Amino acid sequence: MCGIAGLINLDRSPVSPVILQRMTDAIAHRGPDGEGHWIEDCVGLGHRRLAIIDTSPAGHQPMISSSHRYVLAYNGEVYNYRELRAELEAAGYWFRSRTDSEVVLNALAHWGTDALLRFNGMLSLALWDRREQTLLLARDRFGIKPLYYAQQGSLFAFGSEQKAILAQPAFERRLDKAALLEYFTFQNIFTDRTLLQDIHLLPAGHYATLDLKASRPGVRLTRYWDYRFREPDRKRDHEEYLEELDRLFRQAVNRQLVSDVELGAYLSGGMDSGSITALASQSIPNLKTFTCGFDLSSASGIELSFDERAKAEAMSARFKTEHYEMVLKAGDMERCLPTLAWHLEEPRVGQSYPNYYAAKLASKFVKVVLSGSGGDELFGGYPWRYYRAANCQGFEDYIDHYYLYWQRLVSNSELKRMFAPIWADVGNVWTRDIFRDVFATHDNSLERPEDYINHSLYFEAKTFLHGLFVVEDKLSMAHGLENRVPFMDTDLVDFAMQCPVGLKLNNLAEVLRINENEPGNKQGQYFQKTNDGKQLLREMMGRYIPASVTQAEKQGFSSPDASWFKGESIDFVRRVLFDSNARIFEVLDRTGVRSLVGEHLRGEENRRLLIWSLLNLEIWMQETL
Repeated sequence: MCGIAGLINLDRSPVSPVILQRMTDAIAHRGPDGEGHWIEDCVGLGHRRLAIIDTSPAGHQPMISSSHRYVLAYNGEVYNYRELRAELEAAGYWFRSRTDSEVVLNALAHWGTDALLRFNGMLSLALWDRREQTLLLARDRFGIKPLYYAQQGSLFAFGSEQKAILAQPAFERRLDKAALLEYFTFQNIFTDRTLLQDIHLLPAGHYATLDLKASRPGVRLTRYWDYRFREPDRKRDHEEYLEELDRLFRQAVNRQLVSDVELGAYLSGGMDSGSITALASQSIPNLKTFTCGFDLSSASGIELSFDERAKAEAMSARFKTEHYEMVLKAGDMERCLPTLAWHLEEPRVGQSYPNYYAAKLASKFVKVVLSGSGGDELFGGYPWRYYRAANCQGFEDYIDHYYLYWQRLVSNSELKRMFAPIWADVGNVWTRDIFRDVFATHDNSLERPEDYINHSLYFEAKTFLHGLFVVEDKLSMAHGLENRVPFMDTDLVDFAMQCPVGLKLNNLAEVLRINENEPGNKQGQYFQKTNDGKQLLREMMGRYIPASVTQAEKQGFSSPDASWFKGESIDFVRRVLFDSNARIFEVLDRTGVRSLVGEHLRGEENRRLLIWSLLNLEIWMQETL
């Protein structure tokens, strides 16, 4: 796990070693174990190393192929690298190291971009072909590892983080107002935009090519993989699905234990991290585990259940792990926000500062940590979301229903009021079209209720889960920590996408019988906390963890900020968002913003996500623009 950066001067002027050094210095936190640079005329590649597999100098990057044709800068882990290495050795390739990096380099040399479909893992990479004068940028199929690129005039630059590109003194920083509107609609960015014009996030499952010999060199994107959730043509016996899931889950966890440095695991009170810990602890005695809890002395309502330390401690005792905890209190968000915003680079999904502190805790003891991300999105962990669209009448009706549900921050009418100062610039941006375009390359024939559920699973994997991966990468690498996600093993994902909806959701048939337009209907019960989702996964995990965990209601990792923002943190919120000189009021309406924030402070509405987003945006604008 590392950080990569690079630039190409399209006017053929030589690359400055000083500027390339600045680019890798900007992401030094991603790779504290070493750095490397390679420059040839107008092309430069840089690398920061976090040594995980073969920590010797043989893993130094950028790495040059034995033919001297290809130069690789690579970030990630390919868990099936040993199998690929054996295949490449049989084809005549020889290796100087035990790294997966060298396997990736030779695989690309041998199979070209077809190699991307052979990799089981997470990665972003840059490969320069010295003979053909072409650059290949690629990102893993799920988007676990980010990769940004930008072109302004004759400058083309890329990096694991935007700050590598911003280290270019010639890069002009301008707010992308359309991306800002997109974010405040979904609390996420579904397109490849960022909040900075001209900087793009390479989409998951894509590679990009740039041909320096072209008359007007520019990036060309190619999609090489996409999710495909669907009902199987032939359903198998329930027991067969259960046994296959068990086999694949064990295989996925064991694959991701490969490491030449110490490895640990996050451990909440939930079944995903608990099951991963159960299996990992069978191979690693005294496995180190980590939990963040919350001081709930001033919390109320549903937030009183947010602290899961007791459940995590019980699991730790069961699996005999070496367990560490951190308790977050009101004020911890305020203390870390400037540093957090710098690492996060732009706000994405959720209130992510608990993840920052969890990574900080884990990094004090290990260099690699296992995470439970992905289990919910693959196996139907949010039934209250999917059921809202289960009774739709065709694709456009589905888009209308689900689009309204995923307006996570403010409604369209409130958006227009909030964006009044720049509405002339963004009024032609139709966020419903952005939402619909998520399905642009998808088969949108919807014939059965299960098709609508699978559409929702596809949407959330492409958007919500992807946003989580971007956040988790930034906040783990902020502490030089590699975050691995066993649920995203390619074989396990392939199984999950073909697993029948009826094995994921328990109450679909009952929901379909309810007319949601009928007064007094019962459907609301499915829009609350429930243990309805992930049925097959729950059954399989019952082999490893207690029933009290597998049958518990779904609960995310969230802090009690709704209470804190109108309690202990109210002065901080007012100080930042009610400051007449706040930068956000260069683009947002002061009266509209204060009105919405005031609703939360007075206890009239829960606007915690909006307040978090505004605080992040203010810090980001101060630091970046």
